[in-house]
Amino acid sequence: MDTSCDRTPGTLLEASGARAVLDRLDAELVGLAPVKSRIHDIAALLLIDRLRADVGLQSTPPSLHMCFTGNPGTGKTTVALRMAEVLRQLGYVRKGHLVAVTRDDLVGQFIGHTAPKTKEIVKKAMGGVLFIDEAYYLYKPENERDYGQESIEILLQAMENHRDDLVVILAGYRDRMDTFFGSNPGMASRIAHHIDFPDYSEDELMQIAQLMLAQLNYRFDEPAVPAFNRYVSLRRRQAHFANARSIRNALDRIRLRHATRLFGLNAALTPDQLRTLAAEDILASRVFGDGLREGEKDGH
Repeated sequence: MDTSCDRTPGTLLEASGARAVLDRLDAELVGLAPVKSRIHDIAALLLIDRLRADVGLQSTPPSLHMCFTGNPGTGKTTVALRMAEVLRQLGYVRKGHLVAVTRDDLVGQFIGHTAPKTKEIVKKAMGGVLFIDEAYYLYKPENERDYGQESIEILLQAMENHRDDLVVILAGYRDRMDTFFGSNPGMASRIAHHIDFPDYSEDELMQIAQLMLAQLNYRFDEPAVPAFNRYVSLRRRQAHFANARSIRNALDRIRLRHATRLFGLNAALTPDQLRTLAAEDILASRVFGDGLREGEKDGH
């Protein structure tokens, strides 16, 4: 047996194109250092597995089914998308596409509806990654007539029989996923990687806002920066805060106020006016007043 290998992990990572995907993940996601570290670890595992196969060492492909836990807006879907690309670049799935679903896409309301729905989604995801958000809603033990268990059984079979061409990622709140796994040991035993996504800090949320604005060709003027910083500080203490998702929603509403303000000027507008968001566009938010009422979602 040849015990040497001309290719290093680094050269294989470069040649496969996976390094470019990982670099893109690092660049487009603020923070999330523990998450990025785990994704790099998984890439390293796959690379070493590939090099072992190249030199004739017997190797069983590693289990790649995962669970992503964390609050909304922490980047779970984006990381799943990049993970699918890495798996394709390294040859572990054929297509590298992401199919994102919820319970409604998998479970039917009547007898005989669930199996075809779940099998169709699995078929659609073959060769890539099946991302099931809020996966714990598949299991409703309080309803003995619920069809979620039928969907789980089909998923378990697919995860076992097609593990060489399908990766399933379950996602949701950590405590609810723990309860789900406790009630579904078959599913728990098939999940090899558990990755927890932390909430963003205020500084990280400000970085995310600046990145989003740059992508849209907008910017804050000087007084707008502390105004938005104050908005973030207040908003993240309110109900239904969803990290980067809430930041995106806030910027959409700020752009709306900015457009309304400029329209009211009824004058020729300069490029700088068209791209510059002012403090007054931010400070008009209801968050600076009495705050959001209990149970009220992102609205202003």
